[in-house]
This record gives sequence, C-alpha cells and structure tokens, in this order.
Amino acid sequence: MATVSPSHPWTYTLELPHDPRSPGVARLALRAVLHSHGMSDVADVAELLASELVTNAYEHTDGPCSVRLRGRVGERVRVTVWDTSPVVPSERSGGADSEAGRGLMLVRQWADEWGSCRQASRHGKALWFELLSPGRTPRCGICVFLCTAQRRAVDRGRTRQAVDLTVAVRRHQAEAHPC
Repeated sequence: MATVSPSHPWTYTLELPHDPRSPGVARLALRAVLHSHGMSDVADVAELLASELVTNAYEHTDGPCSVRLRGRVGERVRVTVWDTSPVVPSERSGGADSEAGRGLMLVRQWADEWGSCRQASRHGKALWFELLSPGRTPRCGICVFLCTAQRRAVDRGRTRQAVDLTVAVRRHQAEAHPC
C-alpha cells in the first residue's frame, strides 16, 4: 500500500561515507523508499543497479558518495549516484559472469534510460538510471529514438556511428534532462 499521493513527486538523498558497508546501506534504503511509495515492482532491479554504482564509487574513489532517488508513484524512479571522481567509467567487454567491469553493462541492459554528467559544482560525476513502472513508456521521444539507434549501431558493430550517437545522446541528455 502506498503511503503518499500518486500525484506528488518525491526525492530522497542519502550521503554515504567511503566505507565498504555503503553499498549495503544504499540497497536497504532504496528498497525501503520504493516499498513505501508502492514501487516494489522495480525494487530488485533498482537495488542491483544502485549497488553496482555505489560499489564502483567505493572501489574507484577515496571520497564519499551520495545516492539521490527521485520518483513519481506509478510512473518512474531515477537513481543518481554521485562520487568524487570526474572520470566516467567505460563499459568493459567482460561478460555478465565477470567480477569486474559489469556495472555499466548491467545498467545499460536493465535501465529504461541512463546517463552520466560531470559535476563542476561538487567536483566529481553523477551516473544515473531510470526505471519505469511496468506498463509505462519513456516520455521523451528523442531519448527513445537516439538510444534505440545507438543500441542498434553497437549491436551491428558500426563503431563510428555508435560513437556519434553516444555523443548525440549525451548532448541531448545534458540539455534536456540535466542531473
């Protein structure tokens, strides 16, 4: 049972220290928030993806990180993980069974939308993903078009086209959907 009105958006921010327990704390908090807002149907995937991003923040930086959850009941949730490194990681070619380099691969595979941006005001970067409630479709037609074209280019091995579309996706996300 949802504890808030479906018409009101909500935001939570969790500040996490540079500590190996931070991914677990993030998972517990995320699950509690999504459950309290009646969005348990996306909790498993959100928990997995957020855990991957917070783990990467712990393993590849020496500073804290934060997790911001924004959502609207029955529509979508956006999870943003900020850390102190300005370096946006690349998706490695390791498979799903690989212990390293799978975070962005999982985000790409499971998120309805995702992206990254450098944070000049906080010195670092933010990686984000969105999950839609079942039955919902993304609202931004440009995002859908660009991301679909990008995935096709990657799948077909068209490297130059994939790079150009990646630049177009990031430019559109920065202009139309800032972090």
